[in-house]
Amino acid sequence: MGLSGAGGATLHTLRLASSASAAVRRCRIPFPRGLLAATAAQSVGPSSSRSRRGAAPLPRLVRAFSAPALQDTAVLAEEQDKAAAAASGKPQWKAAIDFKWIRDNKDVVAANIKSRNSTADLELVLELYEKYCGLQKEVERLRAERNAVANKMKGKMEASVRQTLVEEGKNLKEGLLALEEVLVQITDKLQLEAQCIPNITHPAVPIGGEESSLVRKLVGSPGEFSFPVKDHVQIGKELDLFDFDAAAEVSGSKFYYLKNEAVLLEMALVNWALSEVSKKGFTPLITPEIVRSSVVEKCGFQPRGQNTQVYSVEGSDQCLIGTAEIPVGGIHMDSILPDSSLPLKYVAHSHCFRTEAGAAGTATRGLYRVHQFSKVEMFIFCRPEDSNFYHEELIGIEEELFASLGLHFKTLDMATGDLGAPAYRKFDVEAWMPGLGRYGEISSASNCTDYQSRRLNIRYRRSLADREAAGSKKGKGSNAAPTQFVHTLNATACAVPRLIVCLLENFQQEDGSVVIPDPLRRFMGGLEVISPKIK
Repeated sequence: MGLSGAGGATLHTLRLASSASAAVRRCRIPFPRGLLAATAAQSVGPSSSRSRRGAAPLPRLVRAFSAPALQDTAVLAEEQDKAAAAASGKPQWKAAIDFKWIRDNKDVVAANIKSRNSTADLELVLELYEKYCGLQKEVERLRAERNAVANKMKGKMEASVRQTLVEEGKNLKEGLLALEEVLVQITDKLQLEAQCIPNITHPAVPIGGEESSLVRKLVGSPGEFSFPVKDHVQIGKELDLFDFDAAAEVSGSKFYYLKNEAVLLEMALVNWALSEVSKKGFTPLITPEIVRSSVVEKCGFQPRGQNTQVYSVEGSDQCLIGTAEIPVGGIHMDSILPDSSLPLKYVAHSHCFRTEAGAAGTATRGLYRVHQFSKVEMFIFCRPEDSNFYHEELIGIEEELFASLGLHFKTLDMATGDLGAPAYRKFDVEAWMPGLGRYGEISSASNCTDYQSRRLNIRYRRSLADREAAGSKKGKGSNAAPTQFVHTLNATACAVPRLIVCLLENFQQEDGSVVIPDPLRRFMGGLEVISPKIK
């Protein structure tokens, strides 16, 4: 359905779907019985995917009038292809998973899966990998036999002998086709199951649920008030900073309008965070806020699973981002980075969209948990040996930023049960929110090692000097060193709504005003205090 705009143009409506779809990839796809008993009569059907790259370009005038219709047809065809692939258990993309390492370290992997409360089926992965290795060897044997038969037929021979070789070659070809079909199915199933295995965990991470997380650092102390403390919702109402009621009518629950000084405060927080982090060698970015579902998955998120936090654009393979980590992570997808370029450091501003499935209650009221918000995110691509160092750098930047605002907070080393699938280790920052009467998370910093880069296919090649220093052998082809996967890290510099909650509640005054922390004042035109409006 479209909306008629100026000049009679049609604006096509995007429908967002946050619920699970029947035609999407799942971590549990029934394995077909009798797969290894495939006969030579089985054959692989032609691919149903459609390529439009080779299509002849349309004249500009025709394209201008026809593009929407062509695009709708192409999107529909692409979605049908993807639905068919998903229903057949075929992965939409493949990660460079080290199956041999998983097999050789199965006890470590099993303990890691258990401590992180993962649903990954390691036994099935190992069983599939064993079948894959056996089938691969058999396929290679049949190929060698087929080649040997072909070589025998090159010379002169009796017609009867040639006919025998022809029959033998035909049988080998049919048997090979059947085995290769089974191998493809085994490979696809192995890939899907292995993608559910979470990243390995840093040995220092505490084991257990969120309550087992350890305090790394405590900064400041709770402020003392000589008057009844208000929460940010009440403060915002009295200072005319928010309008939740109008937003609920326009958009639904967990949306909001910012008004008056709250608008200046959001802009100030974003500009302050970008300014401070850029000084530390990070390249500023503004990212796309709609990305392909495959990129979301490669970063370790489930865009269409049950209780997903991701809004999907219905009728397309696109999603709204829940964090700038996703588009920044994808910026170097399918690339080999020069060793000299590392580390690559980015600080990105974006709007973020989250379904917040299952979130409810007074603890999430107001701005604390919302569907749309602004955030400034830090992201680093680095060499594997440097990722622990840069993880400490990221959490140090966060602590420096929040301390400069005068906040009381603690930094936590999060336990295994609270780690997302990509994280090797994660530090959270929780700030004191006096109106809510508790600490609330305002930031996190994660080292994802090579979990994301193996899925996004981001590698680097060490410099020749670096290899010589490490004692690598010289010789033919030594300049073309093997590539390695980079490590990726992400950290929140500023989640705007959570910081607004902190600032309003911690710096409220008895007269109803709120004092603006000094670092933000130059970004608010010199404003020092948000005062009650004169009625």
